[in-house]
Amino acid sequence: MNTINNRQWKVARSPAQGWPTDGDFILSTDIAPEPARNQLCTRTIYLSLDPYQWVRLRAGAEKKGDICHGRTVSQVTKSLVDGYQEGDLIFNTNGWQDYGLVGDGISVFDYMLPRKIDPALAPISTALGVLGMLGLTAYSGVYLQCQPQAGETVVVSAASGGVGQNAGQIAKIKGCRVIGITGSTEKCNFVTETLGFDAALNHRDEDFADQLRTACPDGIDIYFENVGGKVFEAVKPLLNRKARISLCGLISQYGNDDLGAMLESVHIQWKKSGESIFAKQEVSVHSLAVGNFVKDYQDQFLSEMGAWVKDGLIKYKEDLWQGLENAPEAFSTMLSGGNFGKTLVQISEDPTANELLQLRRDGNNVLE
Repeated sequence: MNTINNRQWKVARSPAQGWPTDGDFILSTDIAPEPARNQLCTRTIYLSLDPYQWVRLRAGAEKKGDICHGRTVSQVTKSLVDGYQEGDLIFNTNGWQDYGLVGDGISVFDYMLPRKIDPALAPISTALGVLGMLGLTAYSGVYLQCQPQAGETVVVSAASGGVGQNAGQIAKIKGCRVIGITGSTEKCNFVTETLGFDAALNHRDEDFADQLRTACPDGIDIYFENVGGKVFEAVKPLLNRKARISLCGLISQYGNDDLGAMLESVHIQWKKSGESIFAKQEVSVHSLAVGNFVKDYQDQFLSEMGAWVKDGLIKYKEDLWQGLENAPEAFSTMLSGGNFGKTLVQISEDPTANELLQLRRDGNNVLE
């Protein structure tokens, strides 16, 4: 029987500390698995890299020797599951490896269940971005939690990232004035000129807080929080009465070394730093856990967001890396803010390449 090699990035130490280094991951090679009854073997095409993966490693949710967690777009290579056949394209959670199993007996952390992908609707990579967890995160935070009203001012941090770009565009669709916060002039230009935000600011500028105050003369009604730190400190005094905050992430804090329960403590620190204004201004703070919205809202999200993408109301940018061997570098780059768009690693050939070219010719909103 012919065997196929399966490269795998595994956790080298747990729990992880600080920011990622070469010592956190180790590359090994095994044999591609054979599916048992009610299982699929799938070949990874695209791997999604996201900040929450580092939070999991820091929290010790993955142990030494585990395959690094990550959502994927894959193709079925062998099926022992009714309704699936070789060649089907699916959203699943193979992690950082060439091949993985889906089905009975496969324990994977994921509240988004495997599903088939139709390449005729959109490029298959979108199942990891605008039409996947990132899109649903933005939709849940801005649309469902904060309920934007036409004419309100919305501020989005990490606005050029996978979640932020969607959050701001949804607010624009709802008739809001949207200010994006990014980390470079290039990203600011992208957010305003391509995504249609009303203004964008570089948080690295010395006078960033003054710029934000000038950009929000009527205060801030909704803040979509991805960053924390000095960005939140600049936003805080501008919050209007009954403003709403969707607390999606605090990436600036994810490398803190002095904590056991790192994520919990930075959330507490963030909340305490704003306690007085939250009470005084009756500001609502919604902690955003996208898993809470999957069961009741995923179908609604896919229908509505899919229509917005098709109609050109939502555009998106992917930061695409090539090769599984480059996953750790891509991951570190993303965490440090060096990415431009949704970070993906292409692991193997995309069988829909010709369809993707046709979608682009037909006006699909993929941004190179």
